[in-house]
Parts: sequence; C-alpha cells; structure tokens
Amino acid sequence: MRAFHSPSSLLHAPSTYFRRGKAIPHLEQPARYDLLLAAAQHSGHDIEIAGTFGVDPILRVHSGRYLNFLKQAWDRRAEIEPGLEHILPSHFKRPEMHHYPTHIIGQVGFHMADLSTPIHAQTYAAVMASADVALSAARHAANHGHAYGLCRPPGHHASVESAGGFCFVNNTAVAAAYLRDTLNCRVGVIDIDVHHGNGTQHVFYGRDDVVTVSIHADPSNFMPYYAGYGDETGEQRGLGYNLNLPLPHGSGDDVYLAAIEHALEFCQRMGVEALVVALGLDASEQDPNGVLAVTTEGFRRAGQRLGSTRWPTALIQEGGYLSEILGDNLKAVLDGFDTARSL
Repeated sequence: MRAFHSPSSLLHAPSTYFRRGKAIPHLEQPARYDLLLAAAQHSGHDIEIAGTFGVDPILRVHSGRYLNFLKQAWDRRAEIEPGLEHILPSHFKRPEMHHYPTHIIGQVGFHMADLSTPIHAQTYAAVMASADVALSAARHAANHGHAYGLCRPPGHHASVESAGGFCFVNNTAVAAAYLRDTLNCRVGVIDIDVHHGNGTQHVFYGRDDVVTVSIHADPSNFMPYYAGYGDETGEQRGLGYNLNLPLPHGSGDDVYLAAIEHALEFCQRMGVEALVVALGLDASEQDPNGVLAVTTEGFRRAGQRLGSTRWPTALIQEGGYLSEILGDNLKAVLDGFDTARSL
C-alpha cells in the first residue's frame, strides 16, 4: 500500500491540556507520528512524502473565516495577553449567540470547542501538512485504488468552523470531498475511531452525495457527549444518509466487526462507489484514551473486511494513542486491507 506522510506533522507539539479541571500530559504527541511511520515502513509499505494542495480543497469543507483564524491566531496572541505559550479559549460561543466578534479573544471562543486543542507557533503549518497528507492519499486512491494517509494532527472532530478534540482541519471530510468531486460519485465515510466523528457528521449532515457512518463508544458518558446517537440520521437532502452505531463500553472484536459489516452493508445499499475510512486505532484494548477492547487480530480482520469492497479507498489516520501495540495495530489494519485487495 502507498502510505503518505509529512515531517511537518512534528511541528505541532502540545505538552498539556485541560481535562476535568486540571492540566494533564497531552495524549496527541509527535511520537505518534514517529511510531506509526516506523510501523508502516517496517511492514514494507511504499512510503511517500505528501504533495501540496493549497487551501482550495480545504475550503470545500471549512469556511474561509475559520481558516483565516487558524492562520492568524498565533501572530495575534499578544492581543490576548503578551507572552502566551499557547492559545486556548476563556469564553465559548453558545447556540443562542450569533454575532461574529472582531477581537481575537472572541474569535478563539467562537472557533475552539474545548480546552484540549491548543494552538502553538507551528500549529497552522502542521495542520495544513496533515490536510495535504489526506489529499495525497485521496488522489492516489482515486487513481490507483487505495492509499493510507498518516495524518497528524487528526481531524474528525473539527467541524465547518471549529476545532476540538485534538483536531483542527477535518482531514477525513477533506478527503471525502476530494473523492466526491474527482470521481463524481457518492462517497462513503466509515469512521472506526473510538470517538464519534461529530465533525464529519456535521459537515455532511445535509448532503446526500456523502454517506457518513460512525462506529464508536456510547457517547452518553464519553466524548463527544452531545452527538453520536442512533436517532441522528441527517437532515433535508441528507436525511437517511447518516448512520451512528454506538457500542457499549468494553465491546471487543465481535461487536466491533459486526458494526463494520453493518456499516458496509449500509454504504452498499446507499449507492456508495468510493470510501474514506477514518482510521482511529483508539478502539484498542490498550489505548490510554479508549473504552473499547479491540485486539490486534480484530484490527487485522477489520482491515481485511474494509479492503474487500474494491471501492477506491483512502484510509485516513485519526486517533490511536501511545501504547506498546499501537504500531502493531496499524500494521494489522494495513496488512489485512492489502491481503483482501490481493485476492
């Protein structure tokens, strides 16, 4: 499999974030990139530096003012307070608040959904590089059948105008929009991250040209809490094109794989002809940020099943945090996928 990456992924290096009222070591570390890249290399996959696509493909998913905010926020940090080490909100926009503020303090609260996604000096460069990785994988999948994008920072919690959940630009949605426009077909997104792909759902919720499915841990007491439930099926033209499959905490291989089968059957029924897999590995039994119990063998079987469709497929890295088996789990998915495609 062709695997795309960018060394600029290392530029975003948050040290801590706020969780339940206290600062803790940040889980989304640059070491994730090093470990996942080494796993792909040692597995014999064809490694390639991502190309450069600019902002236009990202603007198919995100608003211009949001991208401008991400680009300018660090340079405007002194307007908040001189000497800031990172940018995080002190206020948050609520649904009943509609005006867009001109001051950077208000824009931070407007565009940032939580305290886990700080902006640093090189965050924007890393975010744009991560989107380039997703687009490179999507382009290769469109032309050659399938590819993997080692995207960091991840993306599936980023919405049209907001960052959150360690995510800034929604790489999965950017790849799906690219495939939709390039292949002129209905695209499916299957998100297998332990967390609901709330940003991706929001991006495509009113559309019928991209089918969105998320397999994730029950969000009633797990992030993102406010989305990811079975009654969220889309709206307007997108009604019926969104499917959520929340799983009981502690679910293992059999439940996880049955949900993937359900997701693929749904995509088939909805007329999907190309696929993006939001490849979260944090459903692992050893993930420090997860509540499911998928084994390495379970990930191999998941990759094999996802690879059996023959649809052009871009696998886009989402979550999956540092553990002894993180690299093994990536290798298992990619090898399982390649095995299915070689049959």
